[in-house]
Amino acid sequence: MTRLTRLRTSALFVSALCALAFAPERASACGGFFCDSSQPVNQQAERIIFAQEADGSVTAVIQIQYQGPSERFAWMLPVAGSPEISVSSDAAFARLQGASNPVYRLNTRVEGSCGGNPASDRGGSAGGADAGAFGDDAGSMEPPVSVVDRGFVGPYDYIVISIDPEAPDVVEVGLEWLRDNGYDVPTMGADVLRPYLESGMNLLAFRLVKGNDAGSIRPVRLSFGPGLPSIPLRPTAIATQPDMGILVWVLGPSRAVPANYRDLELNEALINWLNPGSTYDAVVTRAANEANGQGFVTEMAGPAAPLADVIWSDAEATEWASIRADDWTGREGQLLFAVARFAQLDGVREVLQTHVTPPDGVPEDAFYDCVSCYLDGTEADLPGLEPTALLDAMQADVIDPMAETRALFLESPTMTRLYTTMSADEMTVDPIFDFNDTLGDYSNVHVADRIIECSPSIRRFEAPWRVELEGGETVRGLGNTWPFDASGEMPANARIRRVGTSGEGEVIEDNTAAIAEALTEHNASVPGAPTGGTAGACSASPGSSSAVGFGFALAFGLGVFALRRRRA
Repeated sequence: MTRLTRLRTSALFVSALCALAFAPERASACGGFFCDSSQPVNQQAERIIFAQEADGSVTAVIQIQYQGPSERFAWMLPVAGSPEISVSSDAAFARLQGASNPVYRLNTRVEGSCGGNPASDRGGSAGGADAGAFGDDAGSMEPPVSVVDRGFVGPYDYIVISIDPEAPDVVEVGLEWLRDNGYDVPTMGADVLRPYLESGMNLLAFRLVKGNDAGSIRPVRLSFGPGLPSIPLRPTAIATQPDMGILVWVLGPSRAVPANYRDLELNEALINWLNPGSTYDAVVTRAANEANGQGFVTEMAGPAAPLADVIWSDAEATEWASIRADDWTGREGQLLFAVARFAQLDGVREVLQTHVTPPDGVPEDAFYDCVSCYLDGTEADLPGLEPTALLDAMQADVIDPMAETRALFLESPTMTRLYTTMSADEMTVDPIFDFNDTLGDYSNVHVADRIIECSPSIRRFEAPWRVELEGGETVRGLGNTWPFDASGEMPANARIRRVGTSGEGEVIEDNTAAIAEALTEHNASVPGAPTGGTAGACSASPGSSSAVGFGFALAFGLGVFALRRRRA
């Protein structure tokens, strides 16, 4: 039996089945991935952080995407046992993504002298249950369903239910529970739930606490025992959009690799280096399709600790510690000014709504949107504001989630960022992530050199150019147009590999020769610059250059994940 087979036979799953996105005017009582076909769910691109800690336990931080009325929000997850549950922060995801996004930088220099007027370089820089739907106690549920755990975290209350494995059909029992609690279960619900419920998993359900709106939805953090990260895709397929992006950061002892998916090395000649963001996602989609929809691109790999300060900086931690240590008695207005410095973080508005009453005559929404706009920093008469209670709530609901995410990166040697896109028909195999102790770091910064071939008879922006890529390939072009796009015939993958826990991996498809042949044929069709002449108005020496960088953001949120247990 192979190691991968052993992992599959001893699976420990945790699956976030759906981050719901409803059109408000058409929302129905719909939880998890169970939605009537007449009420389409658009599951947006998803983001998750996995951290395998030193003792082998795994923590997952999942971003939830939802659009619709708060009373319709419900989120279902099959879980093994009863994980530790807390909330995290969207701000942590935004900061992490910005710091790890792929960057394609084009360094430009000019050969010869162009004629005409000076011209700037135009290269690229450029659920649906009410407050009582879950019942008040375990006795309110009909056997064989029982409550394992319940509680409140951030804007949510949650419940974990267990289904008796001796039930004639655990799937039907689970679906009946969903129906009894107002969920519209489609015919295919049983098929996608069966492998999870028959493996003995419990069901975890989230809903918004009364008084919270959809804008207060936050990522959740779940902590488990030893295992390997995995994404169960079959449930996701019901509520996914075509070519949905899946972005994963995996923290662990070494570089993470897709254990049962392919490792994709992009053909960078297909990326439009003059405007990378316009084609990158399409190239990744083509590359994944060439691997039958089951491959990941490694976008970055390296030390995790430098990203910790990006998520929650030492300066921010010091400033917050200073605020906490101060005595704000009689200086409540100044305290609110200090707290407002952290207004961009999740949960601040909710804390203020709970602990601060707006001044007379100030609309509540306007006040909570901009506290500092209505105070001059000297107010002492703010009814209901108790500084200690406010600071304690800020610590628990706002600061701790940022600090805890930072700690994951400080405690992990290596971070690997992986990305792919998938459609529903490709979601047939649950990807598993393992760790490879041989592969080294991988930079998210890609650099190429563009040489503009000038002549006095042509203007610079009309001149032919050549781009020399990191891998040694050369792409020739004219003016401000990149000659290739993802819809062409050239392969999107330079190489497709099967990678294990050590070694460089096995190349199962090598397209480098075909790419080289296609580039040679194309380059021969691009005319070179006319020769002769003297320096023109936009002359530049061959050694002069201008570096143009482009980093682009991919908006994701991951609501689907799992852990596979290692067999001892």
